[in-house]
Amino acid sequence: MLGDPGFIRVHLCPSVATGIRLAGVNRSNMQTVAVIGASEDLSRYSNMACRQLRARGHKAYAISLHGRDVQGAIGRTSVSEITEPLDTVTMYVSRLHQPAVLDAIIQKKPRRVIFNPGSESKQGEQRLREAGIEVVHACTLVLLHTNQFEF
Repeated sequence: MLGDPGFIRVHLCPSVATGIRLAGVNRSNMQTVAVIGASEDLSRYSNMACRQLRARGHKAYAISLHGRDVQGAIGRTSVSEITEPLDTVTMYVSRLHQPAVLDAIIQKKPRRVIFNPGSESKQGEQRLREAGIEVVHACTLVLLHTNQFEF
């Protein structure tokens, strides 16, 4: 039920909202995650990441130019608009578009940044490491599906 702390509302598709109970989920492993380059297009990996993060009980923020919610992830135009600490940032934008977001990410100081395939950037990675932020080269969807996403 809605008052139950194990109950969350998840958007399984844009037109249907369904509640699920997170049976057996260790809420102490839940993270606050920013998905950089979140897309409303259901075929995009960033969209799938928003959906999968929420389905696994993580608090997800969809960071995009339009700032709209994506698959239940809270829409924002920048990580600087997120008021709580970030555990993970998962990158879905190419290195050409990263300079615009790197300063805000470094200022938020998440525990790690995941560079998904195609988003790798030596310069960006170096800046993050210099700021003391862990850099991971991986696919967020694979990490989630193989239970390797949590710290």
